Amino acid sequence: MSDRTVLQRLLQDLRNPLFRNGYALMANTAITATLGMGYWLLATQFYTPEEFGRGQALITAMRLFASLTALGFVGALARYIPISGRSTSGVILRGYGMAAATGGAAAVGFLMTLPVWGDIYAVLGTPAMSLFFLGSVLVWSVFTLQDVALTGLRKATWVPVNNLVFGLVKMALLAVLASRLPSGGIFVSWMIPTAIALVPVNFLIFGIQVPRHIRATAETAQPPRLREMGRFLAGDFPGTLSMLAIVYLVPVLVAARVGEATFGRFSMAHTLGCMIELLAMNMAVSLTVEGSFDRSMLAANARRALKRALTIIIPIIGVALLAAPLILTVFGSEFAVEGTTLLRLMALAVLPRVLIEIYLSSLRALGQARKLALVQIGLAVLVLASMLALFPFVDVNAVGYGLLFSEILVALLIFRGLRKILKYGDTGQSSVTQRSPEAA
Repeated sequence: MSDRTVLQRLLQDLRNPLFRNGYALMANTAITATLGMGYWLLATQFYTPEEFGRGQALITAMRLFASLTALGFVGALARYIPISGRSTSGVILRGYGMAAATGGAAAVGFLMTLPVWGDIYAVLGTPAMSLFFLGSVLVWSVFTLQDVALTGLRKATWVPVNNLVFGLVKMALLAVLASRLPSGGIFVSWMIPTAIALVPVNFLIFGIQVPRHIRATAETAQPPRLREMGRFLAGDFPGTLSMLAIVYLVPVLVAARVGEATFGRFSMAHTLGCMIELLAMNMAVSLTVEGSFDRSMLAANARRALKRALTIIIPIIGVALLAAPLILTVFGSEFAVEGTTLLRLMALAVLPRVLIEIYLSSLRALGQARKLALVQIGLAVLVLASMLALFPFVDVNAVGYGLLFSEILVALLIFRGLRKILKYGDTGQSSVTQRSPEAA
């Protein structure tokens, strides 16, 4: 394929909101991954291996509690913001409030039971660090959802801009605090820029983009009733909570079982593997948004989203499999020795995850919350059970083996349903009748 043909196809994609949002979120993942590697590389230079592992553990725990409800609202906001009209601000603010309240309550419970979670979290035992951790959970709850709000408003192009600035400021602050705060500097440098970023981004959301969205959708908006959103969340939230266990609870469980330095090396490979997985999830979130706007195009958009996601992700998986030792050696030889197998296993697991995420996002667009929850809960149970069963035999690599086995199995189980969506969408009609000239 010629360079001109590739450019023409890219320009055509960018005129489609599905792919404009999807590419913006993928660009955000690439920016986050690049700056994240730079951040953690600096951390290995400025901090001891033990402090590096402790910083990773604190950030992981904070994100776990902040995401308890925040991630539960990802699907709901992507589903309902596009059709909320004059209720858009209220929908977003309710998401912010419930996420912060639930995350804060969970964080308080965690702080009251610190001895149960291992020595790695003992640094949170002082009143000052406890309050800072609690505040961090509240801040990250909102930070998580503001990107989803922009995506639901079809303005995901602002997401990579926000995270680019956030990443650069975070790296600069890490270097400044290295000599002034050798213990806790990693966690503090992560959270201060996060709190600052809330102000301009939410001004952009509520002051500019929401009014524009209301004007643009005034004639077609169908604001959801609280009861309708409640039914959706009742089905979607348990499943999303299960997916949260895979992303954030697994590292917390590992941290409780290994030393600080070992956890730091595990966490670096795990973080890189999760970043590859995010590429699949980001295109899928955009599919939920566009499916909510126009269900008749769901089959065509799902096919195109799957094709584009595989086109981008397969080469990245190949690079990860071949270059995993070289990538991890950047952080130190110990990282490569202990993390190569884990990173390769997690990269392979992303391939079936693409199919799963396209299927899940299609179910969200269709409002099929019960089936959505069943798939997500089943996947989480498989991952956690297989990881815990394998941990005594293969140590931290149990996370990789558990993910790969579980996601292949679930992909096989949902494949028939995915084929039906790719062919018919939700109308039961032939895909030929749904296909637009642009999607052909």
